[in-house]
Amino acid sequence: MDLQPSETFDFKKGNGSVLLIACGALGREIVALIEANRWRHFDVTCLPAKWHNTPDRIPDGVREKIREGKNRYDKIFVLYGDCGTGGLLDKVLEEEGAERIGGPHCYSFFTGNELFAERHDDDMTAFFLTDYLARQFDKLIWEGLGLDRHPELRDMYFGNYEKVIYLAQMEDPELERKARAAAEKLGLAYEYRKTGFGDLEDFMRDHAPQPATGRA
Repeated sequence: MDLQPSETFDFKKGNGSVLLIACGALGREIVALIEANRWRHFDVTCLPAKWHNTPDRIPDGVREKIREGKNRYDKIFVLYGDCGTGGLLDKVLEEEGAERIGGPHCYSFFTGNELFAERHDDDMTAFFLTDYLARQFDKLIWEGLGLDRHPELRDMYFGNYEKVIYLAQMEDPELERKARAAAEKLGLAYEYRKTGFGDLEDFMRDHAPQPATGRA
């Protein structure tokens, strides 16, 4: 599975009683966790990853998905950080009675929200990549911001950054090569950190329905 930035995505397997509404940038990782842990009660629907370039679309998109699922699922959880919505996503969740994973964005919950906060001062001038963003850098960042047509805009967008930090969910030499190439393209230093799934895995495990146990 290789989700493109503009794609919506639905994953249904088994007897889904819990709906996960997620950013498309997390689709591959969420499905990997579901399959590895045999969490058959999760269904997943993803909104386009490219909405991070227009975060004002995220709250209403999530609201629509919640309302579509309310009568079909026992519980609904949202796998988005605030993601640049300025608190508007949390307002939607409060109004609709849904809960999201903690943290301002996926870079934080992949790292672990506490550790990310501790590193804030050191990482203030970092531009982060995840596995998804390393894979889709050219389409989502370089082309998405128009740098393929106007490379002179690079300093306007990235002039205040000093380094690219690649937060790797999986060990993948090809993705690391792409992340290094992205840093070179942006004219920034490069740092690699293996995070795994961080708080995303913990959140999903904590909210996975427990199998019913029969009485003796």
